[in-house]
Amino acid sequence: MSLTSAQGDDGVAAVDRALAIVDVIAHRSDPITLADLSRATGYYKSTLLRLIASLEKAALVVRRSDGRYALGRYAHELGRSYEAAYRLTEVMLPVLQDLVNRGSESGSFHVYHDAGSRVCLLRVDSHHSTLDRIRVGDILPLERGAAGKLIKAYHGTGMAPSKEHLIAISMGERDPNCAAVASPVFGLDNEFCGAISLSGPKERFTPAAVEKMSKMVQKAAAGATQAMGGSWPKAG
Repeated sequence: MSLTSAQGDDGVAAVDRALAIVDVIAHRSDPITLADLSRATGYYKSTLLRLIASLEKAALVVRRSDGRYALGRYAHELGRSYEAAYRLTEVMLPVLQDLVNRGSESGSFHVYHDAGSRVCLLRVDSHHSTLDRIRVGDILPLERGAAGKLIKAYHGTGMAPSKEHLIAISMGERDPNCAAVASPVFGLDNEFCGAISLSGPKERFTPAAVEKMSKMVQKAAAGATQAMGGSWPKAG
């Protein structure tokens, strides 16, 4: 997104003015005229028109056929993204904390980043003295790792949730010393949200531990899916 300013204008000040315009429009229950916008911001109409031109290009503001201004498509997309991100945090952090409190390995929530990678959106370290090295914001490959497998399988593929694809296991794929089990989370209309992962040193991932954690992470993912408005596949 680029917000242009006239020659001699300070760039930061121009951005501040542009955001002030968006703020006024956002707090209105109906579209606003240029005259009302000028009164609300204290800016000259010429200044408003120049800044609004950039805001329109960025789809943050739209000029209606009656000449009044309203929030544009991109502003609504930002709102949906903000709401989705905070909703995920609200739902997922207690889920991850509960898994760790019940003695699991470290809990993480991974989401799609781009065609070749995923990002760790949330993380709660386990109570073990040795941990795997994953932090919030880390970019990890889709091709390797339990969470990566699920994101690659579900994100943008149109694959519906099914009981055959509710668990993924990784043993030293991304890091030869680490292992993980993961399960997917779905939201409204069964849209794939991301994957809960339990990960740690591979030496602790015995067959019995993997079986136990697989059940734990699936139960956690089912609860998170329900909280997000999705439907968890029924066993049977």
